[in-house]
Amino acid sequence: MAGRRGLGRRFGRLWAAYAVSSYGTGLGFGAIPLIAILVLHSGPTQVAALSAAGRAVGAVVAVPLGPWVEFRRKRPVMVAMDLARFAALMSVPAAFALGWLSFAQLLVVSVVVAAANIAFNAASGAFLKALVPPEDLLVANGRFESTTWSATVVGPPLGGAAIAMFGPVTTVVADAVSYLLSALGIRAIGGTEPRPARTAAPRLRAGDLLEGWRHILSHPVLRPLFFNSIVVNGLIMASEPLLAVLLLGRLGFAPWQYGLAFAAPCVGGLVGSRLARRLAARFGQHRVMLIAGALRACWSVGLAFVRPGVPGIVLIIVVQLGLVTCCGVFNPVLATYRLDHTDPDRVARTLSAWSVSSSAAIATLTAVWGLLAAVTSPRTAIAVAGVLLLATPLLLPRRENAPRNTRKQAASLIGRG
Repeated sequence: MAGRRGLGRRFGRLWAAYAVSSYGTGLGFGAIPLIAILVLHSGPTQVAALSAAGRAVGAVVAVPLGPWVEFRRKRPVMVAMDLARFAALMSVPAAFALGWLSFAQLLVVSVVVAAANIAFNAASGAFLKALVPPEDLLVANGRFESTTWSATVVGPPLGGAAIAMFGPVTTVVADAVSYLLSALGIRAIGGTEPRPARTAAPRLRAGDLLEGWRHILSHPVLRPLFFNSIVVNGLIMASEPLLAVLLLGRLGFAPWQYGLAFAAPCVGGLVGSRLARRLAARFGQHRVMLIAGALRACWSVGLAFVRPGVPGIVLIIVVQLGLVTCCGVFNPVLATYRLDHTDPDRVARTLSAWSVSSSAAIATLTAVWGLLAAVTSPRTAIAVAGVLLLATPLLLPRRENAPRNTRKQAASLIGRG
């Protein structure tokens, strides 16, 4: 957790809480689809429907959460969302132990977790913008990104081994406990956080629901980045449950092999996130987003050629290494650019709108690709997604100049005591 540039004790506690939940998520990588496949014996259509419906309904539930989060203290919201995820996930091992686990329950858990993720990310982004000086935002986002990838390196192989040794719900328990520990860590950050004041009507209005989208769609660079991100993320995530069915079912990969094949390449994400600040300082944020965003679209088509055994594992590792290295560079630069170009009093709504749209796109494409896999095969559907990804660089912004915040930056929304 040590870094060359100190960002203060309070950021350190926030980072520690983020790390705990990230490692829990890494351990629980693909846990819900795995349980659906291994315990409930679900097929590709059901697994895709589980992923799609959970995200879609979660996105709908989260639409009013952006404005709700915007005008509330962010730390209590983050703690509440952590506790909601803890309770939802812990219901899975409880039902499994009692013999009551069902597909419907997995769907409800997916909805709760998806909605809580969106609300938490909106609150944490606004909290970070107020906590860290603007010149340090890329450093902070780079540390979060590197933590995500390092957790993904360690978590899935350990999670796969834990499933093999202790049963299919083991990693769900670990993931749930990590959210509880995260809530405790966020609560321990301390300092003062005044309630944000509404600048217009005292009550939530219908127009507040659309404010985040208005800001994104009116911004000359955020707009194309928004469409590029939701399409790329949607196509990549739509392939994930189909890959699980293909590798764990038809190709006979063991859970630990599946975890290893997707964890080892995440070293590239760790490297990319460490390089992001240096590359942005040398070449500029816009050029880095343009090049890294284009390169990340070139890899996924290779997953259509995976075969059983060691050659298949090697191919997945090579493809994923290229993909996640590019994502490791792109993601923190995008996150920083988005915060830099959003006024403090609309950050939560902007991040919520972005996440809701991304979740809805992932849900829609996951459902469509599940049907495509049922009509053709999982391998064919994965290949189609990879080919379409090759066209997504056309959505990246060509313009470099865009205005930063037009309103006066808040001197401090959070006390630094």
